[in-house]
Amino acid sequence: MERKEKVANLVKELSAKFLEKENNNTSLITVTSASVSSDLKQATIFITVFPDNKEKEALEFAKRKRSDLRDELKKLLKIKVIPFLDVEIDNGEKNRQKIDELLRKY
Repeated sequence: MERKEKVANLVKELSAKFLEKENNNTSLITVTSASVSSDLKQATIFITVFPDNKEKEALEFAKRKRSDLRDELKKLLKIKVIPFLDVEIDNGEKNRQKIDELLRKY
């Protein structure tokens, strides 16, 4: 596995644990994937939120926690460069769920 993929997988796993621990339980935040730039300096964490009406709050919460999460990654990842983090809603996953829902109806 390529180093970039390994770092992305670790960022995904550690982000999921961190957000689960820090979340105030008004919504369920699931980390669906993470992507890392080729120089490992930037990472984007993709999340889904349940229920949907809490999505905006959860995204704002996750974005507020980025520096704390990065500090956590500094402690846990044994790499020189710790990526700067961004958080986005995983629209691909939302679309897949919508398609599944429509298929169940017909």
